[in-house]
Amino acid sequence: MAEKKTGPVLKDVKNELVFTKKNYQLLLISIAIVAVGFILMMGTTGDIYDFRRTLLAPLVVLAGFAFGIYAILKK
Repeated sequence: MAEKKTGPVLKDVKNELVFTKKNYQLLLISIAIVAVGFILMMGTTGDIYDFRRTLLAPLVVLAGFAFGIYAILKK
């Protein structure tokens, strides 16, 4: 007599997202901070060695990336 095969047992699976709404909001803020940093780096003056282009803008970009890492790791 042939054995009757059953399908996989369906468990009660919650349909939860990995990130919450707050995580996505923080990620969008971090993307905006990085964009502001790149806009500052672009500059409008002709001086390439300006304080804003060489020091301020890269620090803003790094802060944006750090904030993005925080947004991902926040529970």
